[in-house]
Amino acid sequence: MKHLKMLSLLLMTTGVAQAATVDLRILETTDIHVNVLNYDYYQDKSTDEYGLSKTATLINQARAEAPNSMLFDNGDLIQGNPLGDYVARVSPLKEGDVHPVYKAMNLLDYDAGNIGNHEFNYGLDFLKVTLQGANFPYVSANVFDANGNKNYFKPYRIITKVVKDENNKLHLLRVGVIGFVPPQILNWDKANLEGKVTTQDIVATAKRFVPEMKEKGADIIVALAHSGLGDPDPKALDENETAGLSKVPGIDVVLFGHSHLEFPSASFATYPGADVKKGTLNGVAAVMPGFWGNNLGVVDLKLEVNDGEWSVADKQGSIRPIFDKVAKKAIVDNDPAIVQAVADDHQHTLDYVRGKVADLEAPINSYFAVVQDDPSVQLVSQAQMWYAKRALQGTEYDKYPVLSAAAPFKAGGRSGASYYTDIPAGTLAIKNISDLYIYPNTIKGVLVTGAQVQEWLERSAGQFKQIDPKGPANQPLVDDSFPTYNFDVIDGVTYEIDVTQPSRYNSKGEVVNADAHRIKNLMFEGKPIDPAQKFVVVTNNYRAGGGGSFPGLDGKNIVLDSPDENREAIIQYMVSQGKINPTADNNWKLAPIPGQSVLFLSSPNAEKFLPANAKKIGTNADGFAQYQLSW
Repeated sequence: MKHLKMLSLLLMTTGVAQAATVDLRILETTDIHVNVLNYDYYQDKSTDEYGLSKTATLINQARAEAPNSMLFDNGDLIQGNPLGDYVARVSPLKEGDVHPVYKAMNLLDYDAGNIGNHEFNYGLDFLKVTLQGANFPYVSANVFDANGNKNYFKPYRIITKVVKDENNKLHLLRVGVIGFVPPQILNWDKANLEGKVTTQDIVATAKRFVPEMKEKGADIIVALAHSGLGDPDPKALDENETAGLSKVPGIDVVLFGHSHLEFPSASFATYPGADVKKGTLNGVAAVMPGFWGNNLGVVDLKLEVNDGEWSVADKQGSIRPIFDKVAKKAIVDNDPAIVQAVADDHQHTLDYVRGKVADLEAPINSYFAVVQDDPSVQLVSQAQMWYAKRALQGTEYDKYPVLSAAAPFKAGGRSGASYYTDIPAGTLAIKNISDLYIYPNTIKGVLVTGAQVQEWLERSAGQFKQIDPKGPANQPLVDDSFPTYNFDVIDGVTYEIDVTQPSRYNSKGEVVNADAHRIKNLMFEGKPIDPAQKFVVVTNNYRAGGGGSFPGLDGKNIVLDSPDENREAIIQYMVSQGKINPTADNNWKLAPIPGQSVLFLSSPNAEKFLPANAKKIGTNADGFAQYQLSW
């Protein structure tokens, strides 16, 4: 700070021109999820489609083009792949150790970082140790202590930046940086956070702190929002409040993420307030650069300073990809310094994920997991039921039948055409278990009625679009905006899904078609389910705590509260079996629509596993293959 004060005095005494124009480039990474390298640990091979080691090259290029630049990260950094699991669970990070993500990021000279929801997955103690390894400051404004009185993290920072104007004269620019995280972390990581922290609304928190930042001298304000674009006029405590945040007076730039989507892009062309050519949201520069380092967010500001007063004269938001999806080739090479920085951690992770668990007698894939019962989901359910029945033995709840809810985590969607589980027969290794279950969730069991099982499945069935049985052929079946991790399949019952009915629930879990019922012929032990009968449904902490806004799930009916991860349950189950022959029991199916056909997307690799009533009809520009399902 001493040299900045001296420089400030020098600028005042040497008579810098009172009016000037300064170009400032602001760069963003977000949702890296420990993908420091361009390596797919599940398939055990390198990839050109993601990795901070590739994004780093874009960062260096973007900086070389601009006279003034700043770099920010927007969270969801320390969880997401086996490298993250290795340093959190297998060989836990110790006080004084530097997490692999910071070994890499400290080389890139970040100006500040924001905390995402997945930063809390391993607990507050682990997060504290992790953040100590960062050579740059962190902000998070809407997480408070247990009483809600004091910020748990620094809510904002004001960074003094020396910038050059168009005549190469120097100025001091005070950049305010504030961060936000979805308030839902209290549900998603209840076991880690209950009684320790509270959260407040994103927009309300911004309205509280932005004027304070201005009063303390911030010339411009950058909001780091680990939150996506949801409702254009979000309600209090919504998960995705970026649109509302962009309307808060005083905010000049919104860097956002969480949703793993891209802004500006054609997919948001009709979003209210969005200008995808200019890269603005309600007139404010805004970018969301995808996930796993597949894009770099770039905001170019033209700032005017007159008598010490700064204003934004022009702005442009854009994203730069590391991979050409059309030509299917890399756009940039790795930054060798990043690769070298984490070489040892990478090798330790490889040694770990290659460890044997069991023998796999048939291949497993998730190519059709969203349209039919699937072995990749079935295996998870079997392991969860096996675990829960043992855990409940001798308790007051062992008299209730055990059902299991599991969802296809890797099933394309927003993560792209290569994002599927595909495990060949042979040795089943740790990497394959992580492929089947990618999150560090913990086992939970909830006590529900038969009627609640029905509603659970109705919410899950919102994944499908409504099909007109008398309409044209080849109607699209799957709503691509519905996260596949919310498509719960419940094992232990049988049922059909009638997609000619409208969805009973909307994307927020609200009943919007009260007379609609997509779930048909719901049976338990061959008989129609008794609405009053009680069941223990084994699931994960995210769902049991209210994640996904499923009816009847709010964390209050948990009867099995295990600290063990779902992945650990899968490993224990498979070790006990020795040999695994994955087969789906077809406990659910789409109700037939005679004479009709529908379309869905999957990987081109799915063609060799096609069910009898499906066929490939083409390939899209984004790499997905289009398949037809008919009756």
